[in-house]
Amino acid sequence: MSNNQYNPYKSDYKNFVLHPYKIMLFFLLISVSMIFVGVMAAYIYQRITMGIEPVRLPYVFILNAFILLSSSYTLNLSKKSYLSDNTERYKLYLTLTLGLTLLFMVAQVASWQWMYKVGIFPQAGPGGQYIVAFAILHFIHIFAGLPFFIAFLRRAYLNMKEPVTVLIYFSDPEKQMKLRLLTVYWHYLDVLWWILVLFFTFNYLII
Repeated sequence: MSNNQYNPYKSDYKNFVLHPYKIMLFFLLISVSMIFVGVMAAYIYQRITMGIEPVRLPYVFILNAFILLSSSYTLNLSKKSYLSDNTERYKLYLTLTLGLTLLFMVAQVASWQWMYKVGIFPQAGPGGQYIVAFAILHFIHIFAGLPFFIAFLRRAYLNMKEPVTVLIYFSDPEKQMKLRLLTVYWHYLDVLWWILVLFFTFNYLII
């Protein structure tokens, strides 16, 4: 099987830059970025004007950053497997990505329970509350993307049972575009989490 086979709709679809899916993702990422930048600005403002004490970021947050980084890596591998028409590896890496994402979410819930137990939240005041607020906002956006990811993975398993359906799946330009958009969204959440980790670490160590 090869993606180089002629598809009468592929070129038109690929050149359709302003596809609604792309526009929706673009505005979604802009909106999410504005929310996080606004909360980060509010945190810095309160630190300067109210003298809020910085709170050390729990180590599990750093561990979670590497879990997310691993999920981005496996998603990249699934994309490469898709482009090389490797059915089994494609499904395997998509499944691993979902598993790592679920592991991240479980670890996040565990970290919140630990923060509450040791008194980082709510006893640590506004500093701890900001950390939890950022974590919950990030968690919500991962949770919101899960149904789309699971549906995408389900279609991959359903449509990759027979050689003909596999050929149709791999040559479908819409599937290719959705995989690219899904990859962009997941990488964005990964980068966003690393920014938050570095932001609070920098605030604790330097400012």
